[in-house]
Amino acid sequence: MTTHKIALVTGANKGIGFETTRRLAELGWTVWLGSRDPERGAAAARRVADLLPKADVRPLALDVTSDESVGTARKIVDETTGRLDAVVNNAGIGGRFASPEETVSDDALPVYEVNVIGPIRVTAALLPLLRRSADPRLVMVSSGVGSFGVTTDPDRLESTLHALVYPSSKAALNMITSQYAKSLRDIRVHAVDPGYTATDLNGHQGIQTVQEGAEAAVQACVADELPGVFIDRHGAVPW
Repeated sequence: MTTHKIALVTGANKGIGFETTRRLAELGWTVWLGSRDPERGAAAARRVADLLPKADVRPLALDVTSDESVGTARKIVDETTGRLDAVVNNAGIGGRFASPEETVSDDALPVYEVNVIGPIRVTAALLPLLRRSADPRLVMVSSGVGSFGVTTDPDRLESTLHALVYPSSKAALNMITSQYAKSLRDIRVHAVDPGYTATDLNGHQGIQTVQEGAEAAVQACVADELPGVFIDRHGAVPW
């Protein structure tokens, strides 16, 4: 049986998705670099190739809000690499950050379409390819701001965030992860909290590097043992 691994990472042309792709490629994985914008995806794949000339990183047009796009991407993967050992649902948007009293329904819809419906759409399409793996992994890139335990802890930075849309979208993703973990007995399912990482999502105000932020996602793909279903780079995260 081959030990060569194949992953697909959504939203991978920059930030944590790009760094997760680079790290897995560095470990010898073939990685499908999913990107809504094909040109940005191709440019990101070239950046990995410049850093790692032997890397096998394949740009893949993939818009998580489109059934057609996800279906086309699934067909391409099926016809070329034939299986996936890991799917990392990383694509996410922050939307308009507003106080709860200033938030309106139109603020929520686009964020939920990407952060909540997107992972369901991608997972449903790619499950058959994951099930061809000897050790399949399904990874959801969540956030500590989606944790009730974290956001009600007065000693945690995340407890100071007062917003409805982005935190609730990640809380919903955590429940989705929990239900997949219970029902997909043949697949290792994890949600990962990157921590407050400097990316475009927060205007690069985060206190962690993308290398630190990608660590939990990489470990969810490669580690033999993990400390729980919801994890960060330090260990288990409370729901």
